[in-house]
Amino acid sequence: MIALAVLLVGFIAVTARWFIWPPTGMPDRVDAIVLLNGPSDLNRLETALDLARERRASFLVISYSPEGPRWWTGGSACAPKVTEAKVICFIPDPDTTRGEAEFVGRIAHQYHWQSIVLVATAPQDPVALLRTRSCFSGKVYIINASLGSGWPSEVAHYWGAALQALFLQRSC
Repeated sequence: MIALAVLLVGFIAVTARWFIWPPTGMPDRVDAIVLLNGPSDLNRLETALDLARERRASFLVISYSPEGPRWWTGGSACAPKVTEAKVICFIPDPDTTRGEAEFVGRIAHQYHWQSIVLVATAPQDPVALLRTRSCFSGKVYIINASLGSGWPSEVAHYWGAALQALFLQRSC
């Protein structure tokens, strides 16, 4: 019974550290801001746009779904016009964090990037870091957008995705 309690407390502690309150932050400037697709898209978009408007990177890379909602008029296929950064829109294939990481790895190589910041929500952080670091050898930072009320299901989803990234699909 004590061993089960210790395992449960350990599981809760790891969940809290990895998926609810992960470490985040970035230096003053990186080569690219990468907006990952997922829940709370509007919050993610606003966070990424704020970073671009602050001139924190030369590129703003946005993963999006063409069937997803649109919150702007004009600009590019995936965001309003941003004069402070070059906007690159892409549809990940596969439509997962893995597909996003693979695209980021290819484009980072093309543009010779040394550092990026991922804009995500807390539950996605560990998977986004694992996936992106397997496809990109530079520095990877995370900035979180606020997550709405759906975070418990997101935590469960990303636990599964993290285990898959750790044990089943380790390469890019």
